[in-house]
Amino acid sequence: MARVLFAVTSHFKDENGWESGCYVLEVAIPYYHFIKNGIEIDFVSPNGGEVPVKQLDLDDPKVKCFFKDKEASKKFLNTYRPIDIDAGKYDAIYFPGGHGVMYDLPLNKEIAEIAAEIYENNGFVCAVCHGGAGLLNVKLKDNSYLISGKQLTSFSNQEEVAIGTDEKVPFLLETALKERGAKYSCKANWQEYVVVDGRLITGQNPASDLLMAKELLKAFNKKK
Repeated sequence: MARVLFAVTSHFKDENGWESGCYVLEVAIPYYHFIKNGIEIDFVSPNGGEVPVKQLDLDDPKVKCFFKDKEASKKFLNTYRPIDIDAGKYDAIYFPGGHGVMYDLPLNKEIAEIAAEIYENNGFVCAVCHGGAGLLNVKLKDNSYLISGKQLTSFSNQEEVAIGTDEKVPFLLETALKERGAKYSCKANWQEYVVVDGRLITGQNPASDLLMAKELLKAFNKKK
């Protein structure tokens, strides 16, 4: 049975009081697709424990259903710390989005090392939307960045401008990925778009989370 580690943010507010946190739909939709296909899931965050979520997201009916699910909410409200994780137990790591990811996961060396170990153990590294920020500082044993020279996507600069957050975020993710040497591509705002480059699977935006999950499941089945 395959096992996937969800790596989520611990960040909630910046110095100006802007709330971000984790975008739970990008957790819940892949979570249920994996669970119904027999995949085991664990959660890790930089600080461990409860994952911060904006009130607006908590009002979403699908998110409410996720939190009513005792097993799912227990895992989400009691995430592991990086020190608790044995990367050798996982077949993939997945970085969901939410603007909070941009503040802490690129700076978290331990989670970056977990992702690198999973990848170098012939596992998969996946991200959707702002979750791509978690890929920025993942370095392999040869000291190269995992995403250097890889085809990928993430929330685009034009989408950031469209929702008025381009002046709030600590950096523009599309730009940062390109600066790391990634071969970035995207579609028009809010369109479903997933890029598969070997064992790196990335989705552009919230519309892409289910397709990302399907591509990972397809990759698992090919390895059998």
